[in-house]
Amino acid sequence: MTRHSMRAAIGAGALVLAGAIALTGCGSGFSGGDAGSTGSSTLTSSDKPLNILIGSSGDAETKAVNEAVAAWSKTSGVKATVTAASDLNQQLSQGFASGSPADVFYQSTDALAGYASNGSLLAYGDQLKNKDDFYPSLLTSFTYDGKLYCAPKDFSTLQLVINTDLWAKAGLTDADIPKTWDELATVSKKLTADGHVGLSMSGEYARVGAFMVAAGGGLMNADSTKATADAEGNVKALDYLKGLLNDGSMKFAADLGSGWGGEAFGTQKAAMVVEGNWITGAMTNDYPTVKYKAVELPAGPEGKKGTLQFTNCWGIAADSKNQKAALDLVEHLTSADSQLAFSKAFGPMPSIKSAADQWKKDNAALVPFLNGAEYAQGVPTLKGASDVVTDFNGKLGSLATGDPKAILDAAQKNLEALTK
Repeated sequence: MTRHSMRAAIGAGALVLAGAIALTGCGSGFSGGDAGSTGSSTLTSSDKPLNILIGSSGDAETKAVNEAVAAWSKTSGVKATVTAASDLNQQLSQGFASGSPADVFYQSTDALAGYASNGSLLAYGDQLKNKDDFYPSLLTSFTYDGKLYCAPKDFSTLQLVINTDLWAKAGLTDADIPKTWDELATVSKKLTADGHVGLSMSGEYARVGAFMVAAGGGLMNADSTKATADAEGNVKALDYLKGLLNDGSMKFAADLGSGWGGEAFGTQKAAMVVEGNWITGAMTNDYPTVKYKAVELPAGPEGKKGTLQFTNCWGIAADSKNQKAALDLVEHLTSADSQLAFSKAFGPMPSIKSAADQWKKDNAALVPFLNGAEYAQGVPTLKGASDVVTDFNGKLGSLATGDPKAILDAAQKNLEALTK
């Protein structure tokens, strides 16, 4: 899977997992102690080799992970094998069901609650030596029932990407870079011309949600314990986007005949797009002649910045026979050196604060995406929420003619049903 096919936008180098997953009964539970315990004595230890299962975005990611694991294996003396899954969700489920799961694996936010609730995962988060180095919002995404289950492996945020040639052609300069929604509406209109619209994005929560957050809303609160879909800010956000759709200065990617916002942008059917930092790979590989720059999304009606973040973590199986080594490997894979190497190889942003300065030096053009870590909100992680988001997305596709409040009220009702 390439980054530009990631409809749910889980982030660079991460495989998207389907939300509607049959998780109950997938794991045989933790037989070596309480999966939520924090004492190191509860970790299993053996001479068994480690199996690592990843959902790779391509050869570059597979090679980088193999090299990092091999370096750790040489130092630790523990044998380890990396497998790039053809279907990560299916292979994870099969491993849990058989009682022989991979020891370490990519774990998505939307599947975490299901796997955690049925005992498939080891809640090792509090044992991480580098726990305090991770961005707090990322830790929230992997906390379930008060326990931090796993270490965020990397992350992405959404920002505004601008075609600089079309920008200049419209007579716009750096002074016109939008800082408010009104300014975004103005430049979107100026950029709209024959053959392209001013602004585009995918018609889904994983893009539209950035505006909801900037307006003080979001489908759920930060720790996914309360439904907030019917918040006033969300109505303001959808009303605003509906206005852009109706005046023709914005179109969803699907309405431009594109599979995602990056394709609409790369084919120059849109002069601006709301996308994540994974767009850089698609631009380099598929649209190398298109010149662009990334800027932070404009602030919402009350001057609040907002965006969405997407992340995966390194899960450890509750049934792993060598959890102690698995934890040591995860600490190696989430170190500054490893994460900076991964970033150079296949593009993700490091999940730890200590790597931020070096990453900014190495990726000056992408700094707006990392700046978003300070005000980003994660997608809902409540068990079953992904099904609600899917339904919400289906309604967003017809936002131009739909009723924003009715769309949000339906999502509120569905999410409230999950929290009871």
